Amino acid sequence: MKRTERRRYQPNRRGRKYPGRRKSWFTKILPGRREENLGYVKRRKKLRPKWEYLPVIGKWVFEIVIVCLFAFVAVWYFGQRVSTVGDSMSPVLRNGDVVLVNRILYNATTPKRGDIIVFKPKGNENDHYYIKRIVGLPGETIEIIENRVYINGERLEEEYETTNIDDVGVVDGKMKLDGDEYFVLGDNREQSEDSRNPDVGNVKRDYIYGKAWFVISPGEEFGLIK
Repeated sequence: MKRTERRRYQPNRRGRKYPGRRKSWFTKILPGRREENLGYVKRRKKLRPKWEYLPVIGKWVFEIVIVCLFAFVAVWYFGQRVSTVGDSMSPVLRNGDVVLVNRILYNATTPKRGDIIVFKPKGNENDHYYIKRIVGLPGETIEIIENRVYINGERLEEEYETTNIDDVGVVDGKMKLDGDEYFVLGDNREQSEDSRNPDVGNVKRDYIYGKAWFVISPGEEFGLIK
């Protein structure tokens, strides 16, 4: 009799369950868990920068810088806060009112009569800020006659003073202002320390910090300063 050769069983390697990936006896799959491969190391994909996003990111950065710059300029030149000390500007400003100061206005224009300015007397950096109204302009002659202000010999008609001038202070005659000096008074002149006082005197242009333009304290005075 002829011997019949037994063929060994060989699995069909063409129909693999995991195509493109070779299993080993070191690999086991547990239900509910990811495949733990002890003999196979999977290659990680290299992260490559997507250069097409650079213009979008650059645009965002540019817009953020512009907004921050605009906010800084707005706060620095229009949003500086100064507190009112005393009732010398009553009823326009009360003691403790916080006002915003426009610091850029006088870089383009000159202070005008009737403006409420913020300054430090005689430029003393250690003193607090004063808030007063401009009455006399550079080069003018100031007089106080019968409790009224006269400019170059003519009586000044004012709508904002609340009291008469009982104390003339240093203005006991004609006072000539220099080319860079301003004569300032408080609206409540019985309780105002202003250009009549030797410790304050006339305000030079360099001493002016800016123009008070807005009251941010809650109350009746909140809003634009007249």
